[in-house]
Amino acid sequence: MNRFLSATALALLPIAGFADDTLRATGDLGLIVERATGSVLVIDRSERAAVGRVEDLGDMSHASMTYAPDERHAYVFGRDGGLTKIDMLTQEIKARTIQAGNSIGGAISDDGELVAVSNYTPGGVKVFDADTLELVADVPADGKTIGLADLPGRRFIWTVWDTGKVFLGDFSSPDPVIEIIGNAGLNPFDAVVTDDAHTYLIGLFGEKGVTAIDLWDDDPKPVKFLEDYGKVEDDMPVYKMPHLQGWAFTEGQFVLPAVGRHELLWVDRETLKEVGRTPTHGQPVFIIAQPASPYVWVNYATPLNDVVQVVDSRTHEVVKTLKPGKAILHMEFAPRGAEAWVSSRDDNKVIIYDTRTYQVKAEIEANAPSGIFFTARAHQPGL
Repeated sequence: MNRFLSATALALLPIAGFADDTLRATGDLGLIVERATGSVLVIDRSERAAVGRVEDLGDMSHASMTYAPDERHAYVFGRDGGLTKIDMLTQEIKARTIQAGNSIGGAISDDGELVAVSNYTPGGVKVFDADTLELVADVPADGKTIGLADLPGRRFIWTVWDTGKVFLGDFSSPDPVIEIIGNAGLNPFDAVVTDDAHTYLIGLFGEKGVTAIDLWDDDPKPVKFLEDYGKVEDDMPVYKMPHLQGWAFTEGQFVLPAVGRHELLWVDRETLKEVGRTPTHGQPVFIIAQPASPYVWVNYATPLNDVVQVVDSRTHEVVKTLKPGKAILHMEFAPRGAEAWVSSRDDNKVIIYDTRTYQVKAEIEANAPSGIFFTARAHQPGL
């Protein structure tokens, strides 16, 4: 009884530091890339405000990032080959390395212990200790490496632009196992893992079609689909390559950008058959599914990049057209879908929309903002 009372009394004691008003939880935090100044804004989603800035991050013209599972640290991948570890709470750089001459993105392992980076120059993948950023493995490639994504079991998957080869790397033991699981096709320009880590989708630039790989299969193989799309129409100039990490998965469908065309393509996830098309304002770049809803939001390539459209996945129809500002580069949703954050590079601001009313709730000043990344991404495979 005495031990029980002592334990209860201990549990009721205040914990030192918890009353400190300067403490901040990580779940509401995020980073906004300021591409022109080599910096990121630290933002608080609940406050709808910037709460800090981290500078000296190098070339951020095509920057992306991922988060540790505890949301404490962000790993920023710069175009200049820089890999930077940022402490979200102290707003400091904890470690930084220039690991290549030109890199295009990265991923973190499911256990949060490894960070991998895909490189253009030189090609290949480098894997680092997430704590220290010390090099763990260097996997060369015969060309530019794209579409790097994490898979369960300390594994990563990636594709090579020049050869079309798809690689699966298992880093669960001290000696990594790297295998080729097939050829995607001619000049794969990007790839993405679906939200359930079931399918690896690879977009092809050098030929018509998309390639899917069933990652739940014991012997995964590439399967091409949409091979006949666009063969009878005239090709259009591609002003900006679509970003596959912005492909949406909703209502049992893949929602894909028609490369170089003003259309969305809707594909049944099970059969890989086209089930519809949506005429759009311009060439789609990002297609983002609004959480807890049937809607996807779409932005477009230059010169029609001042518009965002909302499309209903049930009817494949545009239900709302917004004009947030000049050069809309990225969108990010609050984890439960209540808000959409939209970056306007040329207006130097981020606009926050209520997703039910489409009213602007707030704006945040930023230096040529592009990517918006909330810490909720730490808990989503493939991001």
